[in-house]
Amino acid sequence: MYKYDQYDQQMVDTRVAEFRDQVRRRIDGELTEDQFRPLRLQNGLYLQLHAYMLRVAVPYGTLNSTQMAMLGDIADKYDRGYGHFTTRQNIQYNWIKLEDTPDILADLASVEMHAIQTSGNCIRNISSDQYAGAASDEVIDPRPYAELLRQWSSFHPEFLTLPRKFKIAVIASDTDRAAMRLHDIGIQMVRNPNPENGAGEIGARFYVGGGMGRTPMIGPMIRAFVPLDQLITYSEACLRVYNRHGRRDNKYKARIKILVHELGKDEYTRQVEEEFQHLLDQGIEPPLAELERIGQYFADPAWETGLSDELDLSDPDFRLWAERNCHAHKQAGYVIATVSLKPVGGIPGDATADQIRLMARIAKDYSFDELRVTHAQNIVFPHLRKADLYAVWRMLDEAGLGTANLDTVGDIIACPGLDYCSLANARSIPIAQKISERFGSPAKQAEIGELKLKISGCINACGHHHAGHIGILGVDRKGVENYQLLLGGCEGADTSLGQITGPGFDEDGIVDAVEKATEVYLANKQGEERFLDTYRRIGMAPFKEAIYG
Repeated sequence: MYKYDQYDQQMVDTRVAEFRDQVRRRIDGELTEDQFRPLRLQNGLYLQLHAYMLRVAVPYGTLNSTQMAMLGDIADKYDRGYGHFTTRQNIQYNWIKLEDTPDILADLASVEMHAIQTSGNCIRNISSDQYAGAASDEVIDPRPYAELLRQWSSFHPEFLTLPRKFKIAVIASDTDRAAMRLHDIGIQMVRNPNPENGAGEIGARFYVGGGMGRTPMIGPMIRAFVPLDQLITYSEACLRVYNRHGRRDNKYKARIKILVHELGKDEYTRQVEEEFQHLLDQGIEPPLAELERIGQYFADPAWETGLSDELDLSDPDFRLWAERNCHAHKQAGYVIATVSLKPVGGIPGDATADQIRLMARIAKDYSFDELRVTHAQNIVFPHLRKADLYAVWRMLDEAGLGTANLDTVGDIIACPGLDYCSLANARSIPIAQKISERFGSPAKQAEIGELKLKISGCINACGHHHAGHIGILGVDRKGVENYQLLLGGCEGADTSLGQITGPGFDEDGIVDAVEKATEVYLANKQGEERFLDTYRRIGMAPFKEAIYG
């Protein structure tokens, strides 16, 4: 994984010192809250319902054991003993004291981490495929390109005050594990499809104008292939057109998805191509030597060869976990293992300090010192020997981390909701807990199969409810929490947006509605159909009839 050079380290150290002075001035009364607000947001510090919340960046979801252990120590020292992993592959601390934040940022800087650009109208954390560098289906490891984009976008003077926040995802597989088309810019690393011009050459396919929130949209493809030595230039052209025309008078219409929709894909693309040609003459692209320098940090680990692919599955609990939470690795004898942070009745994405430190130790001892945070609020060990898998699972299971529910109805994505967030209209966490308990039986989860359920406590969609096979949106109905049910969303290669079934429900009613929806699926499924497949085949009507009677 990437290692800071002297310039990276100097940048984060300087920011820590700068913010330490800003916090002192706020505490001493030299800055008002209105004056301090943009300064703290530049450092990932929010003022939530009960306390300050700090969001820490985990670039493209990759971190090492030292960094992971530090996240656990921060949870113990400055929070209430836990952290919350988010859908941006970051971690948040919900009970932070203002006076502690400079020390937290200094602790982060000591292990090459920070909270810069995790908030504000700027380019946020670059996200990527959590299986990058290990997946058997990728054309190349996308993380060097994500890192190049991170370096380009950090402190970029032109893009620190965009019309609205901006999110970029980079993948390198036809299997989209990062919700790429629901980002402001989605980049897929591909081989040149043009047989007359460098067929087989690696480059980038660009999708622009996706996003969830108040007006969900799926990003259209605007260019099928951009050569590697023009990746940053084309990205900058996309941002420049947005920065030039994006709405600043109405925050609800400020995202690039609105601009692409109102201009139209063709006109937006025309302007990007025009700006791109202009920028090609400006020589802003970093030299390929820089990309090669970055790429060296992402070389494959020193995998052992000649390892057996056999697993002893005589323990039925381990067998279930190995079959549900593990994926094929590109190297024989290894496996990708996902740690679910969704125990039955638990809070999705939460991990205690001790659990975080345990995962750090496992990564150091068994996974080439590397972990990944997923956008589904789980943790991945990307490189485990199959021979070590049972021992690793035993350690995880003893710590409450051995739940076998990946991509089932129990693997719920949920935002913090009204329990913490000042923007929320309704609670998400209790709904997730009740659904988890209702469907906690492994037999029930196996019967239903793949079903991605996502919950948001407000229209901002931090829980990705639009992209859930079943989505839940919490709204305020005259001071009462009300929950809308959506069906048919998907975040993968066949991205689709969920549709609202009808009137909303109270807290218990929405759990019953989810169960009725699964019953309709089980009564109508054909063969190996997933919930989403059956819904797409039979449509909304049978679900609506069962749910509303």
